[in-house]
Amino acid sequence: MDSNVKNIAILGSTGSIGTQALDIISEYPQRFRATLLTAGRNWRLLAEQARRFLPHKAVIADETALPHLREALSGLPVEVEAGSKAIAEAVTDSRIDTVVTAMVGYSGLLPTIEAIKGGKTIALANKETLVVAGDLITRLVGRHGASLVPVDSEHSAIFQCLQGEKTEEAEKIILTASGGPFRTWRREDVEKATAADALKHPNWSMGAKVTIDSASMMNKGFEMIEARWLFDCPADRIEIVVHPQSIVHSMVQFADGSVKAQLGVPDMHLPIRYALGYPDRLATRQKPLELAQYATLTFEAPDMEKFPMLGFAFDAIAAGGNMPCVLNAANEVAVAAFLRGEIVFGDIPRLVEYTMKTTGFHASPAYEDLVATNAEARAKAEEALTASAR
Repeated sequence: MDSNVKNIAILGSTGSIGTQALDIISEYPQRFRATLLTAGRNWRLLAEQARRFLPHKAVIADETALPHLREALSGLPVEVEAGSKAIAEAVTDSRIDTVVTAMVGYSGLLPTIEAIKGGKTIALANKETLVVAGDLITRLVGRHGASLVPVDSEHSAIFQCLQGEKTEEAEKIILTASGGPFRTWRREDVEKATAADALKHPNWSMGAKVTIDSASMMNKGFEMIEARWLFDCPADRIEIVVHPQSIVHSMVQFADGSVKAQLGVPDMHLPIRYALGYPDRLATRQKPLELAQYATLTFEAPDMEKFPMLGFAFDAIAAGGNMPCVLNAANEVAVAAFLRGEIVFGDIPRLVEYTMKTTGFHASPAYEDLVATNAEARAKAEEALTASAR
């Protein structure tokens, strides 16, 4: 095996980030090889990807899909497994160099922990990992010699802005937000918005869950918590500004008053390419940013009353302990219910706030405590959903 080729595991290869990561692997076959591919339920696309990239292993989380996947890959040199435990075990393979954590939500936590214990480089696209267990994750990274390279466009921008700088001279992180589809809507109209409304993101192409989180600005709240842990920066030194054009991906303000920004087209291929190639910048034929096409770049403060989820994120990180885990669990339940048409958009923050107030607090949670918190918070949120439906 060519020692110059990075062997890549993609957790969540059938999702938005996963499919784009495979685009990058295709773009640089002399540098990258897809060694492990995993998916949640979409065994058909996983099989198609495995036939094309011939990874050592393909794992489907949905165990009922195992016979279908096995049949689809019959005769190929691809080992096939199923179940969340199999995914967590697969990332420890010694042949894997980099793990792209593109699974959505809480499900990405355990395999990321296992990859960290294996000393892997983590191309982190699953922001919930640091939202739920930021303190635990950062301690494990230090203990096992793993490294985190952010994939989110905002965190990639911050990471790039800090290259060559003294971190102690960075005074403030400035996260940019598009404002989502409801930036110009009246608050009372946002309350009644449907899933079809919320899924119309003006700039980015993302999966349904992330797109809804963007519409509520929960996504930006999660990114604030993620930035707190990735860059060891207190939340009160993280500012969020709405930048509708999505060209400035984020900024860092330094002690001398200067501000560094990373700019680029709103396309996730760029930060994924940077994460996989780091510390090298990989040449690409992708069309670059042409500033002359953007006569105006604007910035404005977020409307915290219209988007209360953003405030809940600051509340959760201020409380610490297991509260960010509660926030994430409640949000996952609420967004799923919203996508099923069971609640309106304005019910999402109400359900999350209720769950944060009623779930037990743990100041210094271990992994097992976070598992219990996740289960308790989900149960509280589901109970509230059932009660509201009566």
